[in-house]
Amino acid sequence: MDFISVAALATTFLLIITFFYNLVFHKGSTQEPPEAGGAWPIIGHLHLLAAPRATFKILADMADKYGPIFRIRLGKQQVLVVSDSRIAKECFTTNDKALAGRPKALTSEIIGYNYAMFGLCPYGEYWRHVRKVVVLLLLSNRHREALMRVWETGLRSFTQDIYRSWLRDKNETSDVTKLEMKELFGKLIMDVTMKTLFGQQYEEEVSRRVMTTARRLLNLNEVIVVDDYLPWLRWLDIGGHKKALKETAKKMDSIVEGWLQEHKRKINSKSKEEEDFMDGLLKSFHGDGDQKDIPKDFDADTIMKSTCMGMLLAGTETTTTTLIWALSLILNNPGVLEKIRAELDIHVGRERHVNQYDLSNLIYLQAVVKETLRLYPPGPLLLPHECIDDCVVNGYNIQKGTRLLVNVSMIHRDTNFWSDPDMFKPERFLNEYKDIDVRGNDFDLIPFGSGRRVCPAISLVLQIMGLVLSCLIHDFDLKRISNEHIDMIEMVGITNKKASPLHVFLTPRLPSHLYG
Repeated sequence: MDFISVAALATTFLLIITFFYNLVFHKGSTQEPPEAGGAWPIIGHLHLLAAPRATFKILADMADKYGPIFRIRLGKQQVLVVSDSRIAKECFTTNDKALAGRPKALTSEIIGYNYAMFGLCPYGEYWRHVRKVVVLLLLSNRHREALMRVWETGLRSFTQDIYRSWLRDKNETSDVTKLEMKELFGKLIMDVTMKTLFGQQYEEEVSRRVMTTARRLLNLNEVIVVDDYLPWLRWLDIGGHKKALKETAKKMDSIVEGWLQEHKRKINSKSKEEEDFMDGLLKSFHGDGDQKDIPKDFDADTIMKSTCMGMLLAGTETTTTTLIWALSLILNNPGVLEKIRAELDIHVGRERHVNQYDLSNLIYLQAVVKETLRLYPPGPLLLPHECIDDCVVNGYNIQKGTRLLVNVSMIHRDTNFWSDPDMFKPERFLNEYKDIDVRGNDFDLIPFGSGRRVCPAISLVLQIMGLVLSCLIHDFDLKRISNEHIDMIEMVGITNKKASPLHVFLTPRLPSHLYG
Protein backbone atom coordinates (compact mmCIF):
# COMPACT_ATOMS: atom_id res chain seq x y z
CA MET A 1 0.00 0.00 0.00
CA ASP A 2 1.56 3.33 -1.08
CA PHE A 3 1.89 6.39 1.17
CA ILE A 4 -1.07 8.21 -0.37
CA SER A 5 -3.40 5.28 0.29
CA VAL A 6 -2.24 5.02 3.93
CA ALA A 7 -2.75 8.77 4.43
CA ALA A 8 -6.23 8.62 2.91
CA LEU A 9 -7.16 5.67 5.13
CA ALA A 10 -5.84 7.41 8.23
CA THR A 11 -7.74 10.60 7.39
CA THR A 12 -10.96 8.67 6.85
CA PHE A 13 -10.46 6.87 10.17
CA LEU A 14 -9.90 10.17 12.02
CA LEU A 15 -13.01 11.68 10.42
CA ILE A 16 -15.10 8.68 11.53
CA ILE A 17 -13.70 8.89 15.09
CA THR A 18 -14.40 12.67 15.19
CA PHE A 19 -17.97 12.13 13.94
CA PHE A 20 -18.76 9.54 16.60
CA TYR A 21 -17.04 11.62 19.32
CA ASN A 22 -19.19 14.64 18.47
CA LEU A 23 -22.27 12.45 18.22
CA VAL A 24 -21.72 10.97 21.69
CA PHE A 25 -20.17 13.86 23.64
CA HIS A 26 -21.63 16.92 21.90
CA LYS A 27 -25.06 15.66 21.08
CA GLY A 28 -27.36 18.58 20.33
CA SER A 29 -24.60 21.21 20.25
CA THR A 30 -25.37 22.01 16.63
CA GLN A 31 -29.12 21.63 17.00
CA GLU A 32 -31.87 24.06 17.78
CA PRO A 33 -34.17 23.54 20.78
CA PRO A 34 -37.28 21.45 20.09
CA GLU A 35 -40.23 23.37 18.71
CA ALA A 36 -43.62 22.92 20.36
CA GLY A 37 -46.27 21.31 18.22
CA GLY A 38 -49.49 22.94 17.13
CA ALA A 39 -48.03 25.80 15.09
CA TRP A 40 -50.16 27.13 12.25
CA PRO A 41 -48.84 28.53 8.99
CA ILE A 42 -47.90 32.22 9.13
CA ILE A 43 -49.06 32.87 12.73
CA GLY A 44 -47.10 30.04 14.39
CA HIS A 45 -48.25 29.46 17.99
CA LEU A 46 -50.04 32.78 18.45
CA HIS A 47 -53.45 31.11 18.55
CA LEU A 48 -52.37 28.92 21.50
CA LEU A 49 -51.50 31.99 23.60
CA ALA A 50 -54.95 33.43 22.90
CA ALA A 51 -56.59 30.80 25.13
CA PRO A 52 -58.56 32.23 28.12
CA ARG A 53 -55.82 31.38 30.64
CA ALA A 54 -52.78 33.07 32.10
CA THR A 55 -49.97 32.94 29.51
CA PHE A 56 -47.40 31.54 31.94
CA LYS A 57 -49.73 28.61 32.67
CA ILE A 58 -50.16 27.87 28.97
CA LEU A 59 -46.37 27.82 28.60
CA ALA A 60 -46.05 25.66 31.71
CA ASP A 61 -48.33 23.06 30.12
CA MET A 62 -46.12 23.15 27.02
CA ALA A 63 -43.02 22.66 29.18
CA ASP A 64 -44.59 19.56 30.75
CA LYS A 65 -44.91 18.17 27.24
CA TYR A 66 -41.79 19.46 25.45
CA GLY A 67 -39.30 19.85 28.26
CA PRO A 68 -37.65 22.70 30.22
CA ILE A 69 -36.32 24.41 27.08
CA PHE A 70 -38.29 24.66 23.83
CA ARG A 71 -39.18 27.07 21.05
CA ILE A 72 -42.40 28.59 19.90
CA ARG A 73 -43.01 30.74 16.84
CA LEU A 74 -45.01 33.93 17.06
CA GLY A 75 -45.40 34.85 13.43
CA LYS A 76 -41.83 34.72 12.12
CA GLN A 77 -40.39 35.51 15.55
CA GLN A 78 -38.54 32.68 17.30
CA VAL A 79 -39.12 32.62 21.07
CA LEU A 80 -37.11 30.47 23.47
CA VAL A 81 -39.01 29.38 26.60
CA VAL A 82 -36.97 28.30 29.64
CA SER A 83 -38.66 26.70 32.66
CA ASP A 84 -35.72 25.29 34.62
CA SER A 85 -33.45 27.00 37.17
CA ARG A 86 -30.25 25.37 35.89
CA ILE A 87 -30.89 26.58 32.33
CA ALA A 88 -31.99 30.00 33.62
CA LYS A 89 -28.66 30.26 35.43
CA GLU A 90 -26.84 29.53 32.18
CA CYS A 91 -28.88 32.28 30.47
CA PHE A 92 -28.09 34.88 33.13
CA THR A 93 -24.43 34.00 33.77
CA THR A 94 -22.59 32.33 30.88
CA ASN A 95 -24.84 33.94 28.25
CA ASP A 96 -25.86 37.02 30.19
CA LYS A 97 -24.38 39.55 27.76
CA ALA A 98 -25.59 37.67 24.67
CA LEU A 99 -29.15 37.64 26.07
CA ALA A 100 -29.15 41.19 27.50
CA GLY A 101 -31.20 42.73 24.69
CA ARG A 102 -34.81 43.86 24.77
CA PRO A 103 -37.09 43.09 21.82
CA LYS A 104 -38.66 45.85 19.81
CA ALA A 105 -42.41 46.08 20.20
CA LEU A 106 -45.18 48.55 19.50
CA THR A 107 -45.88 49.21 23.18
CA SER A 108 -42.18 49.68 24.02
CA GLU A 109 -41.85 52.11 21.13
CA ILE A 110 -44.86 54.25 22.04
CA ILE A 111 -44.83 54.07 25.85
CA GLY A 112 -41.04 54.06 26.06
CA TYR A 113 -40.40 57.19 23.99
CA ASN A 114 -39.03 55.23 21.05
CA TYR A 115 -37.00 52.98 23.41
CA ALA A 116 -35.57 55.78 25.56
CA MET A 117 -37.06 54.20 28.73
CA PHE A 118 -34.09 52.39 30.24
CA GLY A 119 -36.01 49.28 31.27
CA LEU A 120 -37.08 48.76 27.63
CA CYS A 121 -34.11 50.15 25.71
CA PRO A 122 -31.45 48.07 23.93
CA TYR A 123 -28.39 46.94 25.85
CA GLY A 124 -25.46 49.29 25.42
CA GLU A 125 -23.84 52.56 26.48
CA TYR A 126 -27.13 54.48 26.78
CA TRP A 127 -28.70 51.82 29.02
CA ARG A 128 -25.60 51.64 31.24
CA HIS A 129 -25.46 55.42 31.67
CA VAL A 130 -29.12 55.94 32.55
CA ARG A 131 -29.17 52.94 34.89
CA LYS A 132 -26.13 54.35 36.70
CA VAL A 133 -27.83 57.72 37.12
CA VAL A 134 -31.02 56.08 38.48
CA VAL A 135 -29.07 54.02 41.02
CA LEU A 136 -27.04 57.03 42.20
CA LEU A 137 -30.03 59.38 42.49
CA LEU A 138 -32.69 57.05 43.84
CA LEU A 139 -31.53 53.56 44.81
CA SER A 140 -28.25 54.00 46.67
CA ASN A 141 -28.21 53.12 50.39
CA ARG A 142 -28.03 56.80 51.37
CA HIS A 143 -31.00 57.79 49.23
CA ARG A 144 -32.99 54.71 50.19
CA GLU A 145 -32.99 55.69 53.86
CA ALA A 146 -34.40 59.12 52.95
CA LEU A 147 -36.98 57.49 50.68
CA MET A 148 -38.16 55.25 53.48
CA ARG A 149 -38.82 58.31 55.63
CA VAL A 150 -41.11 59.56 52.86
CA TRP A 151 -42.84 56.17 52.92
CA GLU A 152 -43.28 56.36 56.69
CA THR A 153 -45.00 59.74 56.30
CA GLY A 154 -47.19 58.38 53.51
CA LEU A 155 -48.17 55.41 55.62
CA ARG A 156 -49.23 57.67 58.49
CA SER A 157 -51.66 59.39 56.11
CA PHE A 158 -52.74 55.97 54.82
CA THR A 159 -53.64 54.68 58.30
CA GLN A 160 -55.34 57.96 59.21
CA ASP A 161 -57.52 57.70 56.09
CA ILE A 162 -58.50 54.14 57.02
CA TYR A 163 -59.24 55.21 60.59
CA ARG A 164 -61.48 58.03 59.37
CA SER A 165 -63.27 55.59 57.07
CA TRP A 166 -63.81 53.29 60.05
CA LEU A 167 -65.24 56.14 62.16
CA ARG A 168 -67.59 57.12 59.34
CA ASP A 169 -68.69 53.71 58.07
CA LYS A 170 -68.24 51.19 60.90
CA ASN A 171 -70.95 48.67 61.53
CA GLU A 172 -72.58 49.48 64.87
CA THR A 173 -72.98 45.83 65.82
CA SER A 174 -69.63 44.38 64.76
CA ASP A 175 -67.52 47.56 64.94
CA VAL A 176 -65.82 46.87 61.59
CA THR A 177 -65.68 48.60 58.24
CA LYS A 178 -65.40 46.91 54.87
CA LEU A 179 -62.75 48.22 52.47
CA GLU A 180 -61.47 47.25 49.01
CA MET A 181 -57.70 46.94 49.20
CA LYS A 182 -56.61 47.32 45.58
CA GLU A 183 -57.75 50.94 45.45
CA LEU A 184 -56.32 51.68 48.89
CA PHE A 185 -52.93 50.13 48.10
CA GLY A 186 -52.93 51.66 44.63
CA LYS A 187 -53.55 55.18 45.94
CA LEU A 188 -50.89 54.80 48.64
CA ILE A 189 -48.25 53.50 46.22
CA MET A 190 -49.05 56.14 43.59
CA ASP A 191 -49.09 59.06 46.04
CA VAL A 192 -45.77 58.18 47.67
CA THR A 193 -44.09 57.30 44.37
CA MET A 194 -45.15 60.66 42.90
CA LYS A 195 -43.81 62.47 45.95
CA THR A 196 -40.56 60.49 45.70
CA LEU A 197 -40.05 61.29 42.02
CA PHE A 198 -41.53 64.78 41.82
CA GLY A 199 -41.20 66.08 45.33
CA GLN A 200 -44.60 67.25 46.45
CA GLN A 201 -47.99 66.02 47.56
CA TYR A 202 -50.38 66.34 44.63
CA GLU A 203 -54.10 66.95 44.92
CA GLU A 204 -56.29 63.87 44.98
CA GLU A 205 -57.74 64.71 41.57
CA VAL A 206 -54.24 64.82 40.04
CA SER A 207 -53.24 61.59 41.75
CA ARG A 208 -56.38 59.86 40.52
CA ARG A 209 -55.82 61.09 36.96
CA VAL A 210 -52.22 59.85 36.99
CA MET A 211 -53.23 56.49 38.46
CA THR A 212 -56.01 56.02 35.89
CA THR A 213 -53.72 56.93 32.97
CA ALA A 214 -50.83 54.79 34.25
CA ARG A 215 -53.12 51.83 34.80
CA ARG A 216 -54.52 52.22 31.30
CA LEU A 217 -50.99 52.25 29.86
CA LEU A 218 -50.01 49.15 31.82
CA ASN A 219 -53.15 47.30 30.75
CA LEU A 220 -52.40 48.13 27.11
CA ASN A 221 -48.81 46.98 27.63
CA GLU A 222 -50.02 43.58 28.82
CA VAL A 223 -51.86 42.77 25.60
CA ILE A 224 -50.15 40.45 23.09
CA VAL A 225 -50.08 42.65 19.98
CA VAL A 226 -50.46 40.60 16.81
CA ASP A 227 -48.92 43.46 14.81
CA ASP A 228 -45.58 42.84 16.56
CA TYR A 229 -45.37 39.37 15.06
CA LEU A 230 -47.18 40.01 11.79
CA PRO A 231 -45.84 43.50 10.97
CA TRP A 232 -47.50 43.58 7.57
CA LEU A 233 -50.81 43.91 9.49
CA ARG A 234 -49.66 46.94 11.48
CA TRP A 235 -51.20 49.46 9.11
CA LEU A 236 -54.63 47.94 9.86
CA ASP A 237 -54.31 48.63 13.63
CA ILE A 238 -56.51 45.65 14.47
CA GLY A 239 -58.67 46.43 17.50
CA GLY A 240 -57.47 50.03 17.60
CA HIS A 241 -54.61 49.08 19.94
CA LYS A 242 -52.06 51.43 18.40
CA LYS A 243 -54.49 54.35 18.49
CA ALA A 244 -55.32 53.70 22.15
CA LEU A 245 -51.63 53.44 23.03
CA LYS A 246 -50.80 56.72 21.34
CA GLU A 247 -53.71 58.57 22.94
CA THR A 248 -52.93 57.28 26.44
CA ALA A 249 -49.18 57.82 26.11
CA LYS A 250 -49.86 61.40 24.96
CA LYS A 251 -51.95 62.04 28.08
CA MET A 252 -49.20 60.65 30.30
CA ASP A 253 -46.52 62.64 28.49
CA SER A 254 -48.53 65.82 28.96
CA ILE A 255 -48.61 65.22 32.72
CA VAL A 256 -44.89 64.48 32.98
CA GLU A 257 -44.01 67.38 30.68
CA GLY A 258 -45.88 69.72 33.04
CA TRP A 259 -43.90 68.42 36.01
CA LEU A 260 -40.63 68.80 34.10
CA GLN A 261 -41.31 72.43 33.18
CA GLU A 262 -42.32 73.16 36.77
CA HIS A 263 -39.03 71.69 38.00
CA LYS A 264 -37.03 73.71 35.49
CA ARG A 265 -38.63 76.91 36.79
CA LYS A 266 -37.85 76.07 40.42
CA ILE A 267 -34.47 74.36 40.05
CA ASN A 268 -32.45 77.30 41.43
CA SER A 269 -34.81 78.04 44.33
CA LYS A 270 -34.57 74.66 46.10
CA SER A 271 -32.21 73.66 48.88
CA LYS A 272 -30.30 70.38 48.69
CA GLU A 273 -32.74 68.82 51.16
CA GLU A 274 -35.74 69.80 49.02
CA GLU A 275 -34.42 68.25 45.82
CA ASP A 276 -36.23 65.22 44.42
CA PHE A 277 -35.48 62.64 41.73
CA MET A 278 -36.46 64.88 38.82
CA ASP A 279 -34.27 67.66 40.22
CA GLY A 280 -31.39 65.21 40.26
CA LEU A 281 -32.04 64.25 36.65
CA LEU A 282 -32.14 67.91 35.65
CA LYS A 283 -28.71 68.48 37.17
CA SER A 284 -27.37 65.29 35.59
CA PHE A 285 -28.57 66.08 32.06
CA HIS A 286 -28.87 69.90 32.08
CA GLY A 287 -26.26 70.88 34.64
CA ASP A 288 -23.15 72.97 34.15
CA GLY A 289 -20.79 70.06 34.72
CA ASP A 290 -18.95 67.90 32.20
CA GLN A 291 -21.52 66.63 29.70
CA LYS A 292 -19.22 64.55 27.49
CA ASP A 293 -20.33 61.24 29.06
CA ILE A 294 -24.05 61.79 28.36
CA PRO A 295 -25.16 59.50 25.51
CA LYS A 296 -26.40 61.34 22.43
CA ASP A 297 -29.14 58.81 21.61
CA PHE A 298 -31.91 61.13 22.85
CA ASP A 299 -32.33 64.73 23.93
CA ALA A 300 -32.12 65.46 27.66
CA ASP A 301 -35.85 66.15 28.12
CA THR A 302 -36.80 62.84 26.52
CA ILE A 303 -34.35 60.98 28.77
CA MET A 304 -35.74 62.64 31.89
CA LYS A 305 -39.40 62.12 31.01
CA SER A 306 -38.93 58.50 29.93
CA THR A 307 -36.88 57.70 33.04
CA CYS A 308 -39.41 59.22 35.42
CA MET A 309 -42.31 57.54 33.66
CA GLY A 310 -40.46 54.23 33.69
CA MET A 311 -39.92 54.45 37.45
CA LEU A 312 -43.55 55.48 37.98
CA LEU A 313 -44.96 52.61 35.92
CA ALA A 314 -42.54 49.98 37.21
CA GLY A 315 -42.97 50.91 40.85
CA THR A 316 -46.74 51.15 41.20
CA GLU A 317 -48.84 48.38 39.70
CA THR A 318 -46.40 45.52 40.41
CA THR A 319 -46.03 46.54 44.06
CA THR A 320 -49.79 46.89 44.45
CA THR A 321 -50.34 43.48 42.85
CA THR A 322 -47.82 41.77 45.16
CA LEU A 323 -49.33 43.40 48.26
CA ILE A 324 -52.79 42.13 47.23
CA TRP A 325 -51.47 38.58 46.86
CA ALA A 326 -49.60 38.79 50.17
CA LEU A 327 -52.63 40.03 52.12
CA SER A 328 -54.86 37.40 50.47
CA LEU A 329 -52.46 34.63 51.46
CA ILE A 330 -52.17 35.96 55.01
CA LEU A 331 -55.95 36.19 55.48
CA ASN A 332 -56.40 32.68 54.11
CA ASN A 333 -53.93 31.44 56.73
CA PRO A 334 -54.96 32.80 60.16
CA GLY A 335 -51.99 31.12 61.83
CA VAL A 336 -49.64 33.19 59.71
CA LEU A 337 -51.51 36.38 60.63
CA GLU A 338 -51.17 35.56 64.33
CA LYS A 339 -47.43 34.97 64.00
CA ILE A 340 -46.96 38.32 62.26
CA ARG A 341 -48.96 40.09 64.99
CA ALA A 342 -46.97 38.37 67.73
CA GLU A 343 -43.69 39.42 66.11
CA LEU A 344 -44.93 43.01 65.82
CA ASP A 345 -46.06 43.08 69.46
CA ILE A 346 -42.62 41.90 70.58
CA HIS A 347 -40.50 44.25 68.49
CA VAL A 348 -42.80 47.28 68.14
CA GLY A 349 -45.49 47.09 70.80
CA ARG A 350 -48.78 48.97 70.67
CA GLU A 351 -47.72 52.45 71.75
CA ARG A 352 -46.08 53.59 68.52
CA HIS A 353 -46.10 52.98 64.77
CA VAL A 354 -43.78 50.71 62.79
CA ASN A 355 -40.76 52.41 61.23
CA GLN A 356 -38.09 51.38 58.71
CA TYR A 357 -35.64 50.39 61.44
CA ASP A 358 -38.03 47.75 62.77
CA LEU A 359 -37.95 45.78 59.52
CA SER A 360 -34.65 44.01 60.23
CA ASN A 361 -36.22 42.48 63.36
CA LEU A 362 -39.36 41.26 61.57
CA ILE A 363 -37.83 38.01 60.35
CA TYR A 364 -41.11 36.13 59.97
CA LEU A 365 -42.68 38.97 57.98
CA GLN A 366 -39.67 38.93 55.64
CA ALA A 367 -40.29 35.21 55.11
CA VAL A 368 -43.95 35.97 54.28
CA VAL A 369 -42.90 38.51 51.62
CA LYS A 370 -40.40 36.05 50.17
CA GLU A 371 -42.96 33.23 50.06
CA THR A 372 -45.47 35.55 48.35
CA LEU A 373 -42.91 36.41 45.67
CA ARG A 374 -42.24 32.70 45.19
CA LEU A 375 -45.89 31.79 44.67
CA TYR A 376 -47.01 34.95 42.87
CA PRO A 377 -44.06 36.69 41.18
CA PRO A 378 -45.19 40.04 39.76
CA GLY A 379 -43.70 39.16 36.36
CA PRO A 380 -44.21 35.40 35.99
CA LEU A 381 -42.34 35.43 32.65
CA LEU A 382 -40.02 38.36 33.54
CA LEU A 383 -39.59 41.08 30.93
CA PRO A 384 -38.63 39.44 27.63
CA HIS A 385 -34.95 39.34 26.68
CA GLU A 386 -33.54 39.21 23.17
CA CYS A 387 -30.44 37.42 21.92
CA ILE A 388 -28.04 40.05 20.55
CA ASP A 389 -25.31 37.52 19.65
CA ASP A 390 -25.48 33.86 18.64
CA CYS A 391 -24.96 31.68 21.71
CA VAL A 392 -25.39 28.13 23.02
CA VAL A 393 -27.89 27.37 25.80
CA ASN A 394 -28.15 23.88 27.25
CA GLY A 395 -26.25 22.57 24.22
CA TYR A 396 -28.62 24.19 21.73
CA ASN A 397 -27.72 26.89 19.22
CA ILE A 398 -29.67 30.08 19.84
CA GLN A 399 -29.62 32.52 16.95
CA LYS A 400 -29.30 36.26 17.21
CA GLY A 401 -32.75 37.87 17.29
CA THR A 402 -34.39 35.04 19.26
CA ARG A 403 -36.50 36.24 22.17
CA LEU A 404 -36.24 34.68 25.63
CA LEU A 405 -39.05 34.08 28.11
CA VAL A 406 -38.13 32.63 31.50
CA ASN A 407 -41.11 31.03 33.24
CA VAL A 408 -40.11 31.89 36.80
CA SER A 409 -43.57 30.92 38.06
CA MET A 410 -42.84 27.33 37.00
CA ILE A 411 -39.29 27.47 38.39
CA HIS A 412 -40.64 28.68 41.74
CA ARG A 413 -42.90 25.63 41.99
CA ASP A 414 -40.45 23.00 40.76
CA THR A 415 -41.01 19.81 42.75
CA ASN A 416 -37.38 18.81 42.19
CA PHE A 417 -36.28 21.67 44.44
CA TRP A 418 -39.21 22.92 46.53
CA SER A 419 -41.04 20.77 49.07
CA ASP A 420 -44.84 21.20 48.90
CA PRO A 421 -44.30 23.85 46.20
CA ASP A 422 -47.97 24.87 45.91
CA MET A 423 -48.36 25.42 49.66
CA PHE A 424 -48.00 28.80 51.37
CA LYS A 425 -45.37 28.05 54.01
CA PRO A 426 -43.32 31.11 55.07
CA GLU A 427 -41.55 28.92 57.61
CA ARG A 428 -39.62 27.27 54.78
CA PHE A 429 -37.45 30.41 54.61
CA LEU A 430 -36.65 30.14 58.30
CA ASN A 431 -35.54 26.52 58.02
CA GLU A 432 -34.53 24.44 54.99
CA TYR A 433 -34.50 27.35 52.52
CA LYS A 434 -33.25 30.09 54.87
CA ASP A 435 -30.21 30.81 52.69
CA ILE A 436 -32.26 31.29 49.50
CA ASP A 437 -32.60 34.93 48.51
CA VAL A 438 -34.60 36.84 45.88
CA ARG A 439 -31.85 39.16 44.62
CA GLY A 440 -30.97 37.21 41.49
CA ASN A 441 -28.20 34.95 42.77
CA ASP A 442 -30.31 31.90 43.69
CA PHE A 443 -31.84 30.76 40.43
CA ASP A 444 -34.61 28.73 42.04
CA LEU A 445 -36.12 32.04 43.22
CA ILE A 446 -35.72 34.96 40.79
CA PRO A 447 -38.91 37.07 40.94
CA PHE A 448 -36.90 40.19 39.97
CA GLY A 449 -34.82 38.50 37.28
CA SER A 450 -31.04 38.14 37.28
CA GLY A 451 -27.93 39.20 35.42
CA ARG A 452 -27.36 42.57 33.78
CA ARG A 453 -31.06 43.33 33.36
CA VAL A 454 -32.06 42.42 36.92
CA CYS A 455 -34.44 44.91 38.57
CA PRO A 456 -32.17 47.54 40.19
CA ALA A 457 -34.73 48.40 42.90
CA ILE A 458 -34.94 45.04 44.68
CA SER A 459 -33.83 46.30 48.11
CA LEU A 460 -36.22 49.27 47.97
CA VAL A 461 -39.17 47.13 46.85
CA LEU A 462 -38.59 44.60 49.64
CA GLN A 463 -38.48 47.37 52.22
CA ILE A 464 -41.64 49.00 50.87
CA MET A 465 -43.62 45.76 50.88
CA GLY A 466 -42.41 44.89 54.38
CA LEU A 467 -43.22 48.35 55.71
CA VAL A 468 -46.70 48.54 54.16
CA LEU A 469 -47.73 45.05 55.33
CA SER A 470 -46.31 45.47 58.83
CA CYS A 471 -47.95 48.89 59.23
CA LEU A 472 -51.37 47.65 58.10
CA ILE A 473 -51.30 44.50 60.26
CA HIS A 474 -49.87 46.35 63.25
CA ASP A 475 -52.41 49.18 63.16
CA PHE A 476 -55.56 47.21 62.31
CA ASP A 477 -57.28 43.91 62.98
CA LEU A 478 -57.98 42.34 59.60
CA LYS A 479 -60.52 39.66 58.72
CA ARG A 480 -62.00 38.02 55.66
CA ILE A 481 -65.52 39.20 54.87
CA SER A 482 -66.82 35.61 55.01
CA ASN A 483 -65.81 32.18 56.21
CA GLU A 484 -64.98 31.24 52.63
CA HIS A 485 -61.35 31.39 51.57
CA ILE A 486 -60.38 34.33 49.38
CA ASP A 487 -60.17 33.05 45.82
CA MET A 488 -56.67 33.03 44.33
CA ILE A 489 -57.55 32.97 40.62
CA GLU A 490 -55.25 34.89 38.29
CA MET A 491 -56.41 37.14 35.49
CA VAL A 492 -56.08 36.05 31.89
CA GLY A 493 -52.99 37.50 30.20
CA ILE A 494 -49.24 37.79 30.59
CA THR A 495 -49.16 39.25 34.11
CA ASN A 496 -50.03 37.74 37.48
CA LYS A 497 -52.86 39.87 38.84
CA LYS A 498 -55.63 38.65 41.09
CA ALA A 499 -58.83 38.32 39.05
CA SER A 500 -61.31 39.46 41.71
CA PRO A 501 -61.20 42.40 44.17
CA LEU A 502 -59.97 41.92 47.72
CA HIS A 503 -62.43 43.14 50.34
CA VAL A 504 -61.53 42.97 54.03
CA PHE A 505 -63.00 43.91 57.40
CA LEU A 506 -60.81 46.31 59.41
CA THR A 507 -60.90 47.48 63.03
CA PRO A 508 -58.36 49.80 64.73
CA ARG A 509 -55.92 47.91 66.93
CA LEU A 510 -54.00 50.72 68.63
CA PRO A 511 -54.92 53.55 71.04
CA SER A 512 -56.98 56.19 69.22
CA HIS A 513 -54.44 59.00 69.73
CA LEU A 514 -51.98 57.19 67.42
CA TYR A 515 -54.33 57.73 64.47
CA GLY A 516 -54.46 61.50 64.92
